[in-house]
Amino acid sequence: MASTSTSPIPLRGNARKPSFSPLPAKDASQKTLSFSFSSRSSKVICVKSSSTVKYNEVVVDEEINKIRRLQNGSDVRGVALEGEKGRTVDLTPPAVEAIAESFGEWVIKALEERERRPAEDVRVSLGKDPRISGASLSVAVFAGLARAGCLVFDMGLATTPACFMSTLLPPFCYDASIMMTASHLPYTRNGLKFFTKKGGLTSPEVEQICDKAARKYANRLTKVSTMLNFPSKKVDFMSAYAKHLRDIIKERVNHPLHYDTPLKGFQIIVNAGNGSGGFFTWDVLDKLGADTFGSLHLNPDGMFPNHIPNPEDKTAMALTRAAVLHNSADLGIVFDTDVDRSGVVDNKGNPINGDKLIGLMSAIVLKEHPGTTIVTDARTSMALTKFITERGGHHCLYRVGYRNVIDKAVQLNKDGIETHLMMETSGHGALKENYFLDDGAFMVVKIIIEMVHMKLSGSDEGIGSLIKDLEEPLESIELRMNIISEPKYAKARGTEAIEAFRSYVEEGQLEGWELDSCGDCWVSEGCLVDSNDSPAAIDAHMYRAKVSNEKNEEVGWVHIRQSIHNPNIAVNVQSSVPGGCQLMTRVLRDKFLLASGMDEILDISQVEKYARIGDRA
Repeated sequence: MASTSTSPIPLRGNARKPSFSPLPAKDASQKTLSFSFSSRSSKVICVKSSSTVKYNEVVVDEEINKIRRLQNGSDVRGVALEGEKGRTVDLTPPAVEAIAESFGEWVIKALEERERRPAEDVRVSLGKDPRISGASLSVAVFAGLARAGCLVFDMGLATTPACFMSTLLPPFCYDASIMMTASHLPYTRNGLKFFTKKGGLTSPEVEQICDKAARKYANRLTKVSTMLNFPSKKVDFMSAYAKHLRDIIKERVNHPLHYDTPLKGFQIIVNAGNGSGGFFTWDVLDKLGADTFGSLHLNPDGMFPNHIPNPEDKTAMALTRAAVLHNSADLGIVFDTDVDRSGVVDNKGNPINGDKLIGLMSAIVLKEHPGTTIVTDARTSMALTKFITERGGHHCLYRVGYRNVIDKAVQLNKDGIETHLMMETSGHGALKENYFLDDGAFMVVKIIIEMVHMKLSGSDEGIGSLIKDLEEPLESIELRMNIISEPKYAKARGTEAIEAFRSYVEEGQLEGWELDSCGDCWVSEGCLVDSNDSPAAIDAHMYRAKVSNEKNEEVGWVHIRQSIHNPNIAVNVQSSVPGGCQLMTRVLRDKFLLASGMDEILDISQVEKYARIGDRA
């Protein structure tokens, strides 16, 4: 079992400390500070007397950790505006500039290693969602990329999938792209997502970039950019991206009567949540002949005044459902802020997200690719596995995190295991045919094409009929445990707790609990924990345990994981037995959290509250 000690955890052993830090103002031994910047890198030259100067390494380490803590898996996220209780602004323009510069240098180095010659005129695009911090942070991105020696192209309001596609679609074909967004998080947050022609960067790659940016940030005595007026070239990529989506619909529907307007006669409601998804209404659906009257919150507003732009948000789905029913629409669509996720509502007003959305996409993809493997995160239900296998598919359960799920599918395809769909219960969905890109708009395009095909074949049932056989779990709950720690130690504390859980299960201290290393997946080389020759880097620790009663009857499962984005641990519990979730939660509390002393480093109040309901029963 992992130690429960609460002593400070040292910084990473491989962290390189800068060779200097700012001298105290009262130190008279400092004579001169001079600066030298080049277009590719920045250096600070400190000229001082020969007397020995003792630098404050603790301060420098903290400066470095400010940037490192901005990494959230394969993204960068932080607080960009005042207004969050208990949180200070950490995603500042100087921090963003350092990260953008490091990304630019990383891109240039990768191109030079691939082409074995100096990279010239490296072109990088930037898109952003409508957050109000986007303008000032965009200037910082432009400055950082310019410092690295890149040419910068401003896409303006855009979507995350569009940023990736800007590296592939002619005549743009940029070498790399950055999307500025914090997805469904509050207006005070912002972040960065990174792309090359190969796709989104991995967590280790982003960690490498943030490490380099941290040293740049700490080494700069001034935290104000010297290149704030660097111009960028404005480009209209979203029109090209919208045309790309329209062409896919027209070609694949191939309507026998009106090829150019295949959506004529369909009413489709879009709820963009005041994010970047409004373009899909007027630049895709309207131009294909659809009636989009009744659509909601299409105008971009970085304060998100109506609801959280999130297909998992109950308000977003309820408003969309009401609009579909009021207008007798054929389909409702809900996008998240940057349109890399989506959910839908069928013509009967049934919300389709989470397991239902995965089931719907599985039904569509298995028609096109019989027998394919479908990768999901391990929070999906046992009923979903049954749904997929009954249709001839194979279900691979893997670690939570959309990059984890996508990377697993890429690896399976490299190993010769045909894998066409990968999805998270959060609404992230990617397809092999679409460059393994999690694209909420493309996923909706697939659903729309299937809806039109059903209509042309004489069916009026709507897309919801494709998942009428998908059973729902009897009980399901998600609980959170905040990590009691300074932010810089939170990740290590979380890892300690997760690994202690693994040890307790493996040692048999939780009777009837068994680690579900592969779930019901047929892929032998491992799912939740890779055991193949090239295991993926772990960005957040997590395990799923199958739980049985004393009669060896299945009760359900418990999934415990570190949050990538926040200092907490998520506990997902699902059961097909009445009272099963509370039973498993009480065992988790009594036999693990309290017995191991983990309640000293975790706030288990949510677990306690839910377990007490069962205690009283």
